[in-house]
Amino acid sequence: MDNAAIEEMFEGLGPVSIRRMFGGKGIYHQGLIVAVDLHDEILLKADAVSGPEFAAAGARQWVYQNKKGTPVPMPYWTIPDEALDDPDEMRKWVRLAFEAAVRSSG
Repeated sequence: MDNAAIEEMFEGLGPVSIRRMFGGKGIYHQGLIVAVDLHDEILLKADAVSGPEFAAAGARQWVYQNKKGTPVPMPYWTIPDEALDDPDEMRKWVRLAFEAAVRSSG
């Protein structure tokens, strides 16, 4: 996704910075990573508090296979479908991602 589209997606949260990282992009707000763009898919940060909300909304958690073939769940989730076309819903999910980032930084 191009940077302008990412910035628009996160406008309900406020200004974001976008940095290249491991084959994708990291999306930051107030210096904290709130999302990643991997393979043209935005994944929002979640944690034990917000992860269940993402799951209940039908989002998928990013899981990768390590070198031993073991699945490793990562703290990033797909954007719930209803948020993709609704700026108010998107605002809710990107704020949850920022809240998870704040909790993980402390």
